[in-house]
Amino acid sequence: MRKAIGLDIGGTNTRAALINEDYSIEKIVIHDTVSGSLEAFLESVSSIIEELCPDRKEVVAIAGGVPGRVRHDGYIYALPNIHIDSIPLQEYLEKRFFLPAKIINDAEVASLAEANVGPYKDAKSLYFVTISTGVGGALTINGELRNSSYEVGHTLFEYKGKNYEFEKIASGTGIKTLCELNGIKIASAKQFFDGVREGKKDFLPVYEDWIDLLSRFFKMIQSLFEPEIIALTGGVMKSSDLFFEKLKSACPNSRLLPCSHGQEAGLLGAGVLAFQSLS
Repeated sequence: MRKAIGLDIGGTNTRAALINEDYSIEKIVIHDTVSGSLEAFLESVSSIIEELCPDRKEVVAIAGGVPGRVRHDGYIYALPNIHIDSIPLQEYLEKRFFLPAKIINDAEVASLAEANVGPYKDAKSLYFVTISTGVGGALTINGELRNSSYEVGHTLFEYKGKNYEFEKIASGTGIKTLCELNGIKIASAKQFFDGVREGKKDFLPVYEDWIDLLSRFFKMIQSLFEPEIIALTGGVMKSSDLFFEKLKSACPNSRLLPCSHGQEAGLLGAGVLAFQSLS
């Protein structure tokens, strides 16, 4: 059976997996992500691949996702959380391992997992959204990427008479800014959600504003792309019990569902990307 090497490169960890054509993960290796040096970063990626799969006779491709803007040829403009830029990762992998390689944004990779593996694989169209430190998104139609929209978090939204990038006031870190705009200082989104659970009176209006911002965002997505499913993941979903049903009620024309793969979405999506890239 043909196999692919999937890479999920984050600011903290780099994860590599050997994935077969049935999209079963056969082996995973995890290393700390090397930052600050392009040469050391590239060498660390090759070393994790070597450790994962010293004998690559059955491997037909390498694919992966990174948290940054990626050109169509896999050239990465910058990885801010890893403190390097101008990274020819796709070209490097192809020359190093003599295999076809494909590198794209990590939100796009995760969208491929949701659209091709698991309970949503029969959906004709799916829009993937992640809300964590920032906000990313990607559209798939019939299991293939159709819209490179991981910059959707930079869409401008009006709030109290001023325009803000959506992720600056609605992401996990953006919630802190949203609170500050209302005279509330918090250390984290968790503190905010805890305060809402406790019924703190000054938190509740901000919570309602946040739900309104999210509903406006998802209504925009629905209007622009008309996806059959909008799949949501990210750090804020740790508090989904607090807001998800309310959010769904605020978006009656959208089918909002939680993503199904969790931490493995990046690796599974990389496997999908690898096999799709061959065809």
